[in-house]
Amino acid sequence: MTVGADGRRVAFLRSTGPEDPVASLWVLNVATAAESLVAPGPLASYATDRDACVAAFARAGRLFRADLVRGTVAEVPTDEPAEDPRPDPRGGNIGYVSRQGGSPSLRVVGPDGDRLLAGESGNAWREHCGTIGWGVPDETARRFGRDRGWWWSPDGSQILAARTAASTSLHLLDLDFGWVDVHWDRETYPHVVSVRWADGGGPLITVLRRMQQHGLVLAVDPRTGETQVHAELADARWVEPVAGTPRHLPDGRVLVGGELAHDGFDARCLFADGSLLTPPGLYVRRVVGTVPRPGSPAPDLVVEGTDDDPATQSVFRVRTSLGGGGAEARKVTEAPGWHHAHTGGDVLVVDDVVWRGEARVAALGNLAMPLPYAPSPVLERVTDRRLPAAVLYPAVFVGGTKIPVLVTLGDGPGHQQVVNDPAAWQERQWWADAGFAVVSIDGRGTPGVAPSYEKVVHRRLVDVALSDQVDALRALQGKHPDLDLNTVAVRGTGVGGWLAAMAVLRRADVFHRGVARNPVVDWHDEPPVLAERYLGDHRDSADVYTHHTLHGAEPTDALLLIGAELPGLPSRPTATLAEELAFLQDRS
Repeated sequence: MTVGADGRRVAFLRSTGPEDPVASLWVLNVATAAESLVAPGPLASYATDRDACVAAFARAGRLFRADLVRGTVAEVPTDEPAEDPRPDPRGGNIGYVSRQGGSPSLRVVGPDGDRLLAGESGNAWREHCGTIGWGVPDETARRFGRDRGWWWSPDGSQILAARTAASTSLHLLDLDFGWVDVHWDRETYPHVVSVRWADGGGPLITVLRRMQQHGLVLAVDPRTGETQVHAELADARWVEPVAGTPRHLPDGRVLVGGELAHDGFDARCLFADGSLLTPPGLYVRRVVGTVPRPGSPAPDLVVEGTDDDPATQSVFRVRTSLGGGGAEARKVTEAPGWHHAHTGGDVLVVDDVVWRGEARVAALGNLAMPLPYAPSPVLERVTDRRLPAAVLYPAVFVGGTKIPVLVTLGDGPGHQQVVNDPAAWQERQWWADAGFAVVSIDGRGTPGVAPSYEKVVHRRLVDVALSDQVDALRALQGKHPDLDLNTVAVRGTGVGGWLAAMAVLRRADVFHRGVARNPVVDWHDEPPVLAERYLGDHRDSADVYTHHTLHGAEPTDALLLIGAELPGLPSRPTATLAEELAFLQDRS
């Protein structure tokens, strides 16, 4: 979804009905509250100019330009197949990435034709054993949540582009083919975590050291490429930037996400030039944007976060003006749930409801079928560590009889499972109806509670994660006496699959059967950005990595099914869900 900066239009993707899996591009006229179909699908993604007057998208390498005001679509001729097209903020030119020739290059098409802006095509162009690419994020960037590799300047005269090979560099490209390099200590700070150039002023970037324990928020001079440090980020375990930051506020201050960890505080907060903007009790997950504040020249920030229950995500308005009374955040969403927001101009969209100021404009049409299940997980906080946990029973379960337990680990630490969102429980209800009490536990290492809760797993992930699962299971039995802890299965995927395997191999007294889908086997083989976050530098932590490997595990009486995608074989796990179910139900 995109809200134009002038607040006149809301563009979004939606299919034409409950049985149509193909997304099309729609636009809502805020003044009339009327929806209109602009571009029939299939569309995987799109991008707009600043005011959502023009949209660009690609289909099978062909570039299209949609006029969101008139509702027309026209194909734009290009010299090469297009990916990731984006109009400039004024809607005149469209930049795109092309992979023709083997290496990604960055091109611009507009009134002056189709031009190569930056590229080193051909597989022969290699640097330090890495293929050179322009305008694309590398795998490390994606791990940090940065899924873009190039950004327009606010006036559309420049592009800030990433050049990736063995390392990442940034470059400012003029449309008349002039360019300057962005200067920072790339050897010390190789990870480019976030880039933003949209709020006035120059670009803001966040860079981290390899071990992720120290980072810098840098302001870039768009004329010279020189950088100035706006803030330092530091943590003895790892730095966790807040999504949507850094950014310029309208008054010129720079908004930075950070952590408050002194005087008894343990909070994930927002700061503007060093001044605290959010109350310590608000765990900030993402900064959405700004909306006008009635009676004040300074706008409110719109953020997604948690203020009490980590299973609930709410939308808040945060005061940006520095006045008496300290930090102030007002909750916008009233009903518990997992809420999202989008902003533009004076328009705020919360979930599917469009607001202009205090006036409700419309609700975007929801053409989806009802969810197949109506799960009712029992949410708990257990043990003295107040671990978020949930128990989900079969729809027809009658209390008073013992029921086998299935512990789900999902994608493992770093990913929440205990969330107040019916859509997140659909598959787990399927498992429950197959005859299990499905238990989900967000032990330490999971976001949403507090920074220390998330990071205490540093260098001891397996011990902390397993002890939390075991302690929470035993605590839950006191509240749910029907749980049969003599018959416990566990399943997970990726890091969760690794933890499921570790549970069966190291705590067979608790976990009697498990399924591990595509598990991490040896952390040396994982991307360094993931392995080093949890386990530290393998060069001085050999014992830590050995302690966390599945290799050489002692056999146990428990049974473990590992579904792995092996090199050279078809990409199919060794077990389907039906086969998993049969394996876990066979308890003889």
